[in-house]
Amino acid sequence: MDLSKHCIVRPGNKLRLRDRDPRDTFGKRRDDKALEKTLNRLRELQHLLYADKRYALLIVLQGLDASGKDGTIRNVMSGVNPQGCEVTSFKAPSVEELAHDFLWRIHKAVPNLGNIGIFNRSHYEDVLIVRVHELVPREVWQKRFRQINDFEQMLTENGVAILKFFLHISRQEQRNRFEARIRDSSRNWKLSLPDFEERQHWSNYTEAYEEVLHKCSTTRAPWYVVPADHKWFRNYVVAELIVRALNRMRLKYPPPSVDISKVTLE
Repeated sequence: MDLSKHCIVRPGNKLRLRDRDPRDTFGKRRDDKALEKTLNRLRELQHLLYADKRYALLIVLQGLDASGKDGTIRNVMSGVNPQGCEVTSFKAPSVEELAHDFLWRIHKAVPNLGNIGIFNRSHYEDVLIVRVHELVPREVWQKRFRQINDFEQMLTENGVAILKFFLHISRQEQRNRFEARIRDSSRNWKLSLPDFEERQHWSNYTEAYEEVLHKCSTTRAPWYVVPADHKWFRNYVVAELIVRALNRMRLKYPPPSVDISKVTLE
C-alpha cells in the first residue's frame, strides 16, 4: 500500500481537515510484526545515513495537544542509534531568540549531514499559535509562509531531506487522552492547564493548520496528514514514510579510509 498517496497534501491543493478521517486506517489491520520489520529497516538505513554523510533527514512533527508527538518519537525512533539522532522540542522563544528572526533558532537545530533530526513542534508555531492568540500582527505572520518555503527549499538544496507530519486527531480522541492522563497518576505530570484551555480554540487552530498545509506543502517538502486516533497506525505510517524517504536517498557505505590489503594484525 502506498501510504504517501493517502496522506500527502498535494502542492497547491486546498485541504479541509474534516475531509480526512483521523480514525482512518486505509483498510489496514494492526500488524505488529509488519511494524517491527519496518523499524528494523529504519535502523539499518539510519546506520547507512550516518556512515554515508551526504544527506540529513529532518522530521517535523506537528499536531494539536495529545495528538502523539512524544509517543511517535518514543515508539518509532526507539531503536535508532542516539549518536545519529537529535530531538529538539521548541517551546516559547527565549529573550535571546526573540532578538533574532523567527527562523534563527530553527536553523541552529537543523541536523548535521549523516544525522536524523526530529522537531517536536517547529517553525510552524510561528504561523499557528501566534496567529490564534494574535501575538504578532497578521501582516507579519502572513509573510512567514513564503519565508518558511524559501528556508525549506534552501535546506533541501543542501542535502537535508524534510518530512513534515501533521498528526491528525479528533476532538473526542483528544478528550479521551486527556481523561486518561487525569486517571493515571504516572501521567499526571503531563497535565497542563493551557492544554485544556487550548481546546477552546479548536476551530481556530483547524483553520490555521489548513492554511499551513495549503501554503507550505511543496514538491520538495510536502506535508503528510497522518490519521492519529489509532496510535498503532500513526506509528506505522510515520515509520513507513521515513523508510521510504531514506530509501530514496540511495545511501551507500563510503570507501575505507585505508588500504585494507595493507592492513596487518600482529
